[in-house]
Amino acid sequence: MVAMLPFPAASPEPFPEAAAPLEEACASTPRDMAATVLFALSRRREDDRRPALIAAPRAWFGEYGRPYGPGLAGTALILTPVSTAAEALWVLEQALRSGAVSLALGAVDGASLAQTRRLDFAARDGGSTGLMLPRSLDGLSAARRRWRVSAALSAPDADDLRAPGQARLIAEMTRGRGERPGAWMLEQDDETHRLRLADRLAGFGPAPIAGTGAASGLAA
Repeated sequence: MVAMLPFPAASPEPFPEAAAPLEEACASTPRDMAATVLFALSRRREDDRRPALIAAPRAWFGEYGRPYGPGLAGTALILTPVSTAAEALWVLEQALRSGAVSLALGAVDGASLAQTRRLDFAARDGGSTGLMLPRSLDGLSAARRRWRVSAALSAPDADDLRAPGQARLIAEMTRGRGERPGAWMLEQDDETHRLRLADRLAGFGPAPIAGTGAASGLAA
């Protein structure tokens, strides 16, 4: 039986569209990782045509699968499986500092404050965005924003009420440097292949679930 988790209240604050040089996004549960990767990829600038990169231990790809190419239209993606967290951090720092990528995602746990500071400086040097995908948001980090992401029921389909519509997720900012924490419902735009704010609702509706209509983007 799937546990039902309450959604946070919708935030009255505007959603921070522009990403900081370094952010973190954590899946609320393992089943929310696909939605978390979808959110992370949406943090790249819309007009930035440089490829995105994912650096992660091989075990991470084995657990969650590889991104599904046809679902990532318009995004050139470089996958860099590594053996250790130290290798992943090195790949991330070099990619960000080079300026060759628009976005570098790192599935790394336990990065120290000093290590995340290096990534923040590298992202600034390269004009890129770094986004860490830790299993938890514990510990100190130089990331300007920390997010907790949950998959949500998809939007209704206007032509067929039995069919799922745009994928939706809840992005909860648990910490923002100089910003108030908040939560926003986002949905995928099928034309731009990016996330947008969902229509303002009276509430966020039922809790996240795993199954048909949940935000998806990874395939085994």
